[in-house]
Amino acid sequence: MSNQELQALKERYVAAGAASPNEQFADHALNAEIWDADGKRMIDFAGGIGVLNIGHRHPKVVEAVKAQLDKLMHTCQTVMPYEGYVKVAQKLSELVPVRGHGKVMLANSGAEALENAVKIARAATGKTNVICFDGGYHGRTFFTMAMNGKAAPYQTSFGPMPGMVYRAPYPVPYHGISEDDALRGLQMTMKADSPAHETAAIVLEPVLGEGGFYPAPVSFLKKLRQVCDDNGILLIVDEVQSGFGRTGKLFAIEHSGVEPDIMTMAKSMADGMPISAVVGTDKIMDSSGPNSLGGTYTGSPTACAAALAVFQVFEEDNIVEKSQQLGSKLKDRFGQWQDQFAHVDNARCMGSMAAFELVESKQSRKPMPELAAKITAKAKEKGLILLSCGMYGNTLRFLMPVTIEDEVLAEGLDIVEQCLKDVGA
Repeated sequence: MSNQELQALKERYVAAGAASPNEQFADHALNAEIWDADGKRMIDFAGGIGVLNIGHRHPKVVEAVKAQLDKLMHTCQTVMPYEGYVKVAQKLSELVPVRGHGKVMLANSGAEALENAVKIARAATGKTNVICFDGGYHGRTFFTMAMNGKAAPYQTSFGPMPGMVYRAPYPVPYHGISEDDALRGLQMTMKADSPAHETAAIVLEPVLGEGGFYPAPVSFLKKLRQVCDDNGILLIVDEVQSGFGRTGKLFAIEHSGVEPDIMTMAKSMADGMPISAVVGTDKIMDSSGPNSLGGTYTGSPTACAAALAVFQVFEEDNIVEKSQQLGSKLKDRFGQWQDQFAHVDNARCMGSMAAFELVESKQSRKPMPELAAKITAKAKEKGLILLSCGMYGNTLRFLMPVTIEDEVLAEGLDIVEQCLKDVGA
């Protein structure tokens, strides 16, 4: 079917809140390229929102999933477990830098992982409250909507949010929130809203995802670890978007040396297959009762096969090193643009988790979301998928596969540069 025919079906049958505004429909893809239903080629700088760090349809992942389909598709692992689930758990326990011996539960999505992380923290501590941060994004289920540090569009129209969730400032010095401001804000939250004896966990992304690709300073993360230790609070680190090589380490928290009590992950864990994980210290993870964690499809055999293949690709193809190399290329090009264009500022790369801002001027730093929208629209016209993000909607973020070919990367970056020229950036 053509894009036009599929668009007509979408308008008739897909709920407006779930329907993409994009009128192109993906037909097939490989690594960093997608072809739509009309045969038009697109370069993918979005990666399914950070899901495809090793590219569309990596051959080893495809092979592993096909082999699994010939053996077993579903039992529900709480009814009859299978090898893939326990092997994924073993591998994550070995790789994830939580305190002590790690244990694992698998789920289907980042939001499910966060929901379960909070359940586990409550069971482990006997406390109820959760403190999150401005700009954070944790999902679209009801409790994770309450945890999000940005209301629209995630909470709009959905009524009262669940209680026992409180917020503190996230340090973004570029927008006037220093590390000291953030720590004072956290202290005030704990005095005014969520005292330590009622707080089960503090949850944060070590690099904000939807909130704008701002990394938390290492010193802030270390002080946050100390606050948790001093007050009997668990530290939950959300690596759903920043994990699996995106930042030049397997996980972003590794840049700081801080060991969380619980970590959540999803997205690039299985190269497009739906899976997520909660990994935590064994005593914490074992704190809830029998059959208290799980779900019908959690850690499905096919998703586990994909995840195990992803782990193999990371080891054999030096994906973390490639992420560092990609980040260096992006940093160099962003630096050129920041010098060349009056409205491009605050270019930043942690590995290949890369972004820059569009502002009225480098002096005022006033966000220009309308300029970001124009650039993403023009990029689409020129054959490039590019996303904006951030509290102000003025950040352009880059999530192309780490495995992108040099010539495809150069072509995509040239399109971005031309779009910056076209809009008068």
